[in-house]
Amino acid sequence: MPLPRRIRGRIKLWPQQLFGYSTPLDVAGQHRWGPLAPASRIEVDLSAPDLKWQGHAYLDSNEGDEPIDRGFHTWDWSRARMRDGSTLVFYDMQAPGTEDRVLSLRFTPKGTVEPLDAPPVQRLPKTAWRIDRRMRSAHSVRLHEQLEDTPFYQRSLLQFEYAREPLLAFHETLSVPRLVSPVVQAMLPWRMPRRA
Repeated sequence: MPLPRRIRGRIKLWPQQLFGYSTPLDVAGQHRWGPLAPASRIEVDLSAPDLKWQGHAYLDSNEGDEPIDRGFHTWDWSRARMRDGSTLVFYDMQAPGTEDRVLSLRFTPKGTVEPLDAPPVQRLPKTAWRIDRRMRSAHSVRLHEQLEDTPFYQRSLLQFEYAREPLLAFHETLSVPRLVSPVVQAMLPWRMPRRA
């Protein structure tokens, strides 16, 4: 920042367990999601810029047969690593005039996928760009750190509790109407440069 530049280096990912799980995100099945390696160890070794780190990682897959704005309005997604090595995922999709669609899942170190009862909605403060966001939790949720805040997307770390276990969740909110607005589309090449 502020000038775009190439990033060079190597990323190594060691999955704890690989999953072949995939599920439709919309009623028509036009959009699908599934974690490939929801709990992994990662090493990042960059030469440009000169940065190195290691820690926990998550790898998933999204695919669709139509543009995103035809299938979605807003979603809140979160994942949290539990003490036993499981990964807890809440995928909460909302659209005007329809019922919320919620995936509440636990991906275990043994390779099983366990559906869970979805906790109630906890509203979170709006972002600096005034995006509404929420989290599924039976108890109050606290913002630990704001990682990214854009006109259409936010990413943060949240502290919450599940099954009497205090957890730190990686959380994101996407506002599709904001994403496809002409103003935001005009800004995207500056925010996320692309090469043909």
